[in-house]
Amino acid sequence: MKFRPLHDRVVVKRVESEQKTAGGIIIPDTAKEKPQEGEVVAVGSGARDESGKLIALDVKAGDRVLFGKWSGTEVKIDGVEYLIMKESDIMGVMSA
Repeated sequence: MKFRPLHDRVVVKRVESEQKTAGGIIIPDTAKEKPQEGEVVAVGSGARDESGKLIALDVKAGDRVLFGKWSGTEVKIDGVEYLIMKESDIMGVMSA
């Protein structure tokens, strides 16, 4: 199934966090926080301004992004969990 978000919405797949701390302590699943980092899977066409002009989004599929702890709505598509959020919920794009 293909899914295309509308307007200024973005589909993000969370990136799995580390299983161990820097000191080597293994973190059990029950104690782990959900990561606030993910990869953009799909983006909408963009938002419209007051005059109706389309404003393209700054993020694109494949970007690695940071987002707020409570950002987005969790959905499951074909058994895979994704977040759908507005571009404004994304705090920044990470680069290597």
